Amino acid sequence: MPDELVVSATLVVPAGELRERFSRSSGPGGQGVNTADSRVELSFDVARSPSIPDTLRGRMLARLGNRLVDGVLTIAASEYRAQLANRTAARERLAALLRQAAAPPPPSRRDTKPSRGSRERRLTAKKQRSQTKQTRKRPPDD
Repeated sequence: MPDELVVSATLVVPAGELRERFSRSSGPGGQGVNTADSRVELSFDVARSPSIPDTLRGRMLARLGNRLVDGVLTIAASEYRAQLANRTAARERLAALLRQAAAPPPPSRRDTKPSRGSRERRLTAKKQRSQTKQTRKRPPDD
């Protein structure tokens, strides 16, 4: 297991800032299911981590807001029977989440006007639809 979690080229989380907790996993496992602690909970304190630059911290806290409990992000992995595989899966998911949270915001959309052709096509379609509905009416009784 590598010591540090590489999120991106500019963001690396040291192993000392990650906390792992192991517990019994539900699901299949045979005779070893009652003895093996294969479920992994990986926790990382986003709010107080010195490895996250202050320029990124606000953006990450805002984007991860609904997943944080007191500024701590927790990932649980129990899909594999082996503890090592679950540890790897939890680290990969944490790195992916932090990578998404640290990504720069998309460029803002520039407002554009509809083209002349698109306006004409819309109005023509409206007139055709209106004509179709007009022809369905019953003629007035004179």
